[in-house]
Parts: sequence; structure tokens; C-alpha cells
Amino acid sequence: MYIYLHGFASGPGSTKAIYIREQFAKIGIELQVPDLNQDDFPHLTVSRQIALVVDLFPKDGSPVTLIGSSLGGWVSAIIAQDYPQVAKLVLLAPAFDFLNHWLPKIGDRQLNAWQNTYYLPIYHHALKNLSPLHYNFVVDARRYPLAQIDRVLPTVIIHGINDDVIPISASRDFSKNRQWVKLLEWESDHQLTDVSDRIWQEICEFCHL
Repeated sequence: MYIYLHGFASGPGSTKAIYIREQFAKIGIELQVPDLNQDDFPHLTVSRQIALVVDLFPKDGSPVTLIGSSLGGWVSAIIAQDYPQVAKLVLLAPAFDFLNHWLPKIGDRQLNAWQNTYYLPIYHHALKNLSPLHYNFVVDARRYPLAQIDRVLPTVIIHGINDDVIPISASRDFSKNRQWVKLLEWESDHQLTDVSDRIWQEICEFCHL
């Protein structure tokens, strides 16, 4: 089974999700692309995303390949750590250390207000408008330190060297002491939409499709 995990404040209708799903369909494979928002972005948490994805796993124990974009990449790595059924990871600009990259952009004043009022308006790219997000997202995300991800399994990371959302240094740091991780540094940005064909070629090679 192949499952695609979209990014933060995104959805199954993102450009990459649609493209990759269409490519899988052309070779007769159904790519599962769940809506990680579950129609309730205000109460989104990493734990809830994990539970949703794991519930899709085949009950017969057959292997699963996770393809994760941005926050979906980090969530994919978290899932793979605890679920041996995950056999391979394809991570696209994974949002490693997401809070450390994102929270400083919010600023101390707004962060304090978020803690006090519990909700912060976030621009949601799939909804194309602002949507509130509960501070529990931050509390829950802190339960999953990156340092604890050390399971050895075939992993390929594709990260744009011009990424201004999650710097490529995040993937470099992650792969540095994890010899089983293949890091591909491409001339692109966080969206990676201009290298869609190359991504698909890499998926085909990596997954032997």
C-alpha cells in the first residue's frame, strides 16, 4: 500500500498530491491520500494524524510505503518509528523540527496571545482562508522529539536548496548520522512543484515500480 501525507494547512487536493496520485493511477496503483485535517483543522494534532494514517494500514500486515510532504514528511517518519509495517519512506521537504522553524516566525507577542486565548488564525491553503488552530497542536507536537527517530529503513529525502520554509539544513542534520537515509538536494523551493517529474522518477526507482 502507498499512502501520501499532505503538509500543514494543506489538503489532499494539493498540486503534488494530485500529480503523484495521477501517476500512480497510470500504472494501476491506487495511492491513498487521506485528509489529515479530518474536516476539523482547528483541533489538528500530530497524534490525530498518526491515528488516522495507521488506521488505513492493511489488516493483513502487508507493507506500507509512506510518501510525506512537509509536515506530512515529519509525521511519516514518526509513524515509521513505531510501526514496522512501514517498509519505506519518501519524504518531500520534510518539516523536521517544525516548531523550531515555525514558532519564531509567529513572534513572542502572538505566541503568548495564542497560549492565552487558545486559538490562532492560520492561513489554510486548501480552504483559501484563515482558520483557527488550537494551541494544543503545539503541546502535542512537542511529544515527538526528532532525536527519537532512529529506526533503520529505506528512506529517501528530496529537499529544495532554496527552501525558505524548512531550510535544507534540517534534512542535512537528520540524514548526517542516519546512514540509511538518502538525501537528494535539488534546485527548487519548499513546494517542489517545478520538479514533479523528477520526484515521480525517483519514486519509481526507489519503490521499484
